[in-house]
Amino acid sequence: MNIAIIGTAYPFRGGLAAFNERLAQQFIREGHRVEIYTFTLQYPSFLFPGKTQYSDSPAPAGLKIYRKINSVNPLNWLLVGRKIRKKQPDLAIIKFWLPFMSPCLGTIARIIRKNKHTKVVSILDNVIPHEHHFYDNLLIRYFTKSVDAFVAMSKSVLSDLALFDTRKPRVFSPHPLYDNFGEKLSREEALQYLKLDSQTRYMLFFGFIRHYKGLDLLMEAFADKRFRAMNVKLIVAGEFYSNEPFYRNLEKKLGLQNDIIWANDFIPDNEVRYYFSAADIVVQPYKSATQSGVTQIAYHFEKPMLVTNIGGLAEIVPDGKVGYVVEPLDRPIADALVDFLKNERNFSENIKAEKEKYSWQRMTEKIIEL
Repeated sequence: MNIAIIGTAYPFRGGLAAFNERLAQQFIREGHRVEIYTFTLQYPSFLFPGKTQYSDSPAPAGLKIYRKINSVNPLNWLLVGRKIRKKQPDLAIIKFWLPFMSPCLGTIARIIRKNKHTKVVSILDNVIPHEHHFYDNLLIRYFTKSVDAFVAMSKSVLSDLALFDTRKPRVFSPHPLYDNFGEKLSREEALQYLKLDSQTRYMLFFGFIRHYKGLDLLMEAFADKRFRAMNVKLIVAGEFYSNEPFYRNLEKKLGLQNDIIWANDFIPDNEVRYYFSAADIVVQPYKSATQSGVTQIAYHFEKPMLVTNIGGLAEIVPDGKVGYVVEPLDRPIADALVDFLKNERNFSENIKAEKEKYSWQRMTEKIIEL
């Protein structure tokens, strides 16, 4: 088939770009022809909370990526929609993650479908956003009416979709593994690269720091006195997207200045494997979630996980099999982490078996079937 993927890709960085690029690579391996249409402007600078939207890594090899879309220019949406409509791809895939993008992506989808040939499928990160605004429902409805079918990456998202559409075809297909960050390294090699003590154990919080991701819950849990008797530190690897002073002040309040290792820049793709290879356990103490790409990176590097019983996280991390599922409260988080460290739990064989469920081929099969 001729396939158009519409959304974030190089030179933009982050999980959305990584997903679209990896999906394109899988379709190409299966013999399809793929073009990606990404943004000239994704977010206006005043709406973007990080330091930069752009990657400083080389462009992914073998992909046709066209920078065409301006997210806030309606005239541009008409031009891009007409261009793709005229090319008549068999399939257009749009990753949806934020109501802000609904006018842009929904308009482009509507125009493409006028060729009476292209089927438009949306892969849903979220339907209802983590951070709510009064206009969200109106924008979400505009987008859901613009496409032919949906792929939800968690059952909770599939349930949320029913609030806006009950008739169009849909399928559940969990987030595939992020296997594009290189192979797992030995613990020793990773610790040497990061200049960390090999006698210490490490818990990893990875990804952009936003309020809904619950880093404050993890810090409060880590203040538990039981951890002070263990040689363990918390690595926080990711850029602040919300209120850095709050977390710095909390660190002082809890007396954790010597117990947290901050790596607060965007972690480039070629360094991700060092953090995961160094970690003993990956912790996702989210207050709100649907699914998470961090979980799928942890699976790739065969790391046990602690997640909170929120959204679709528990669907992906079977409790007691590949890690822990706990309530989003500091005490249950602390109890589970103490159990892991004190009793030296080993989930490695279960993780190797469980990760087989999350191949990119399964995702492409679901899309084509849909």
